[in-house]
This record gives sequence, C-alpha cells and structure tokens, in this order.
Amino acid sequence: MIEVDESKLIRCPICDAVNIDKGKKNRCRRCDSAIYHHRNFSTEKSWAYLITAMIAYIPANLYPMLVSNAFGIRDESTIIGGVVILWEHGSYPIAAIIFFASIIIPVMKFLILLYLLISVKYPLGKDKKVNKHKLYYVTEVVGPWSMIDVFVVAILAALIHLSSVEILAGTAATAFAISVFFTLLAAHAFDERLIKENR
Repeated sequence: MIEVDESKLIRCPICDAVNIDKGKKNRCRRCDSAIYHHRNFSTEKSWAYLITAMIAYIPANLYPMLVSNAFGIRDESTIIGGVVILWEHGSYPIAAIIFFASIIIPVMKFLILLYLLISVKYPLGKDKKVNKHKLYYVTEVVGPWSMIDVFVVAILAALIHLSSVEILAGTAATAFAISVFFTLLAAHAFDERLIKENR
C-alpha cells in the first residue's frame, strides 16, 4: 500500500474528491474541474470588497443622509449632523443608537476585518492570544445592524406624507447602503480556515 503525504492532498471544491497536488495545474480526477489552493486566493475577494466598502463609507459621511423640505425650508443633515440634532433635542437614546450603529459598528467592522486579513498573511506571536474566530463572529452578527440609519430614513420617507413636509433619502443613504453591503460581502468572503492555519 502506497502512503501519500497528507500535505500533498487537495480537495476538489466541486465534487469533494481528494486529489494529489501536482502543482499549479491541478485538475480533479473525478469531474475534471480546476483546483486551486484556497490560501492563494482566499483573501483577494475579501480585500476588494473591504476596500470598496471603505471608499463608499467616505461619501456616506460627507453627503446628506436625510433631506427634509418643510414649509419651503430645505434642510440637509449628515449622519453626524443628525446625531447632533437628536442629542440637542433631548433624544439621547435614539442619538446614541444611530451613532453606535452608523459610526461605531462600521468602523469596528473595518478594523476587525483589516486585522484579520493582515494577521493571516503576516502572523505575529502575540496574535495567537487573540481569539480571531470570535472577532470574525462579531462582524457576522453586528453586520446587518449597520443599516439602522438607512431604515430610519426609509421609514420616515414612507410614513410622512404631509403636503407641506417632504422627507427624502440623501446621497449618503445610497453610499452607506453600498458600504454595508460590501462589508458583509468582505466578511462572507473571508476564509476562516486561514485562521486555523496561522495559529
């Protein structure tokens, strides 16, 4: 019986057949699909999605999130501007929730994903003390909550139908939704197996 080194075995992502690694031109013996080492390709998509999300997050904070037209007076407010207005009017819980969901959570997700992507490529000794699986799980759980700001604008625009008051979603709402969407894609594209390999 011929013994094969396990490190030279590679699994087909299509049919799950186990194949012997023959270098860069691996093809599955069962379904003839091209096989690649996941460690060579697993971070590129995540990096691309994350960079796109971070770029979209810039106009999401610079342009108005909410545009209101009340009695002929047009008012535009950014995310931070909306939080400040709510705080000044005494709506502390709502201001805190929007600030946390629209500023803290997206920035936290960016930092966690950046850390995970860099640490699997350039592992350091002290990185072993950090539970990267928990960090990754945090990005998965809190991801959808970043859309609270967009939901608030959508609900206000749908509910308020007064003849003299008009509420519209600003340019930032689209940019913010794109940023959240690509952040979720970046987290989903991240290969958790790389965490195990770099322990």
